[in-house]
Amino acid sequence: MPTTPTILLAEDETAIADAVVYALRSEGFAVEHCLLGGDVLPRIRSGGVDLLLLDVGLPDVSGFEVCRTLRGFSDLPVIFLTARNDEIDRVLGLELGADDYMAKPFSPRELAARVRARLRRHAPAGGGMRAYGRFEIDGEGRRIRYAGRALELTRYEYGLLAELLRRPGAILSRAQLLDRAWDGDSDSADRTVDTHVKTLRAKLREAGADPDPIRTHRGIGYSIEV
Repeated sequence: MPTTPTILLAEDETAIADAVVYALRSEGFAVEHCLLGGDVLPRIRSGGVDLLLLDVGLPDVSGFEVCRTLRGFSDLPVIFLTARNDEIDRVLGLELGADDYMAKPFSPRELAARVRARLRRHAPAGGGMRAYGRFEIDGEGRRIRYAGRALELTRYEYGLLAELLRRPGAILSRAQLLDRAWDGDSDSADRTVDTHVKTLRAKLREAGADPDPIRTHRGIGYSIEV
């Protein structure tokens, strides 16, 4: 019997929280609610959470900071909820690793639809593989396939591509990619990322990826489209 997905909602506005909890429970989700950002990470570390709905303007700590810390140890899907609809905030949220972004006021039914979509994208495919469009990642075996074809990747090519795929569409800076895909004591620099992106692109072309799914954002970093 399928397990009911558990959604963690971090929101300090009671009216919004009540509406979101009601809507998600009506759609068959289990929902837990916390008021403070400081409660989020301990709850996620304890396990059993499938997706985080994270208000940016929490009273004790910024949702951006919560997401930044979370991405240091988890690729849990995150949808930001915010009263602000500024493009800079949206870009910042995506750069920090958020999967989606909804500005208040929003439709609880639309939010539920987005939650379902993110959970589907994040769900493991058969055989322990996790699908991202035409890509599949085997995290335990550290393998990636494109359109069913295994990619012959070096250790760091795998780490780089996996980090991009875990946040499709999000722009990751070279510094973020170095921090997440390379060893902390490795002798690496921004040019190292560019070199590995070049070799990754060649291998993806060989596997039939056309157009190139890796996007260069000059002066910022890279993203991937799946």
